[in-house]
Amino acid sequence: MAINKESYEDVNFCLKCGNKMKLLADQEGKMRPKCPNCNWTYYKNPIPASACVILNDKNEIVIIKRKFEPNAGGWALPSGYVEIDQTPAECAIDEMKEETGLDGEVIVQLGYDTEYSPIYEKVISFGFLMKIMGGELQAGDDAAEARYVRLNELPEIVFPSHVKFIEIVKALYSKKK
Repeated sequence: MAINKESYEDVNFCLKCGNKMKLLADQEGKMRPKCPNCNWTYYKNPIPASACVILNDKNEIVIIKRKFEPNAGGWALPSGYVEIDQTPAECAIDEMKEETGLDGEVIVQLGYDTEYSPIYEKVISFGFLMKIMGGELQAGDDAAEARYVRLNELPEIVFPSHVKFIEIVKALYSKKK
């Protein structure tokens, strides 16, 4: 995918010195906003997020109804953006608690996936299979609802990466039977 001017139309001022940015070719020949005053270059990168696949002892999965955009009102896995001081796994643990009221720990990383974001253009999501360590299921933070659902009775899940992580877990558990 080529980087285009539209990707940078809202990048106007240098975050380092405050000078007006110019769209210039970098050392690789790619057009990027560059500060003519201090030579700082703005790189637009995917935003990292973590998603939690949480199963209870009945093999029911936790899903949340999203309170805010993107996809407000849609069903998804508990998830959120990785903060600068977190690893993706730490983010998953925090999001599990914030959105579901459940305490947990990571069992295994399920992989990653990238997808379009109407807010950040592109998100890279890391999926984690989580173990419930305590707490009580309740909607919190940016979740309007939180519930357990059987894997074969899931409603439409709004994020393709979440669907991928659920399918990975289904495949793992079908091999155990």
